[in-house]
Amino acid sequence: MKRRQLMRYAGASFLATLGMSLTSGWQHYQAQPSNSLSVQWLGHTCFLFVASGKRLLVNPFRTLGCTAGYRAPNIPADLVMISSQLLDEGAVEALPGDPRLLYEEGIYQVDGMQIQGFQIPKDREGGRRFGFNIAWKWMQAGINIVHLGALAAPLDIEQRILMGRPDLLLLPVGGGPKAYTPQEAKQAMQTLNPKMVIPTHYRTQAADANQCDIVSVEEFLSLLPESSIRRLNSDTITLSPADLPEKGPIISVLSYNFSSEK
Repeated sequence: MKRRQLMRYAGASFLATLGMSLTSGWQHYQAQPSNSLSVQWLGHTCFLFVASGKRLLVNPFRTLGCTAGYRAPNIPADLVMISSQLLDEGAVEALPGDPRLLYEEGIYQVDGMQIQGFQIPKDREGGRRFGFNIAWKWMQAGINIVHLGALAAPLDIEQRILMGRPDLLLLPVGGGPKAYTPQEAKQAMQTLNPKMVIPTHYRTQAADANQCDIVSVEEFLSLLPESSIRRLNSDTITLSPADLPEKGPIISVLSYNFSSEK
């Protein structure tokens, strides 16, 4: 795809221009009924959000290290958002078709739909080791979504205010040098006070044992009341605003389908 080929040479400045030029791909989004939101976990921090026939893909990856045993999420999408150009959350070159792409921080108006990207240091050293992460906020099917990407730095006061209280928070929990430890993830969750949390960025059987430095989701879950945890025997959850608890947060743990052919 020409846009993705250009990205490899032009880098973030091209992506910023591309992101601001979103046009026809999301026309009629607001005109379509917003009945429910389908959220499918494709491994690591990669998710597919589908509502009203529009497909939004976040953080496609290459299969190596912690993602070695997952299927490559090279699936059709109308819009792709990535948190960085690292291989575990910014591998867009193999995606089919010609989806629109967002990479830079900023506020994007897409046919009446507002998407906001927040730039946050990825590591605990102000971004000196791994650069910066883009966390994404948007509303789809009447649900206010925040996908934090993979980050280890705490949210500052301004970011917390602008993010508000998410209905659905995608939260990295597995630790390592560029993502929240279970304890840090719990603190971030308490700060944002979402209605529902889907944990991300944790170790599964997909990991290459010699090239993955994150822990399992169980270490995060062990810090929480068992009554707040919902373990789903599926990689997909379908939500409407009425499904969300007022108090929360409910922790919804999705199950990756390793039995499908890679």
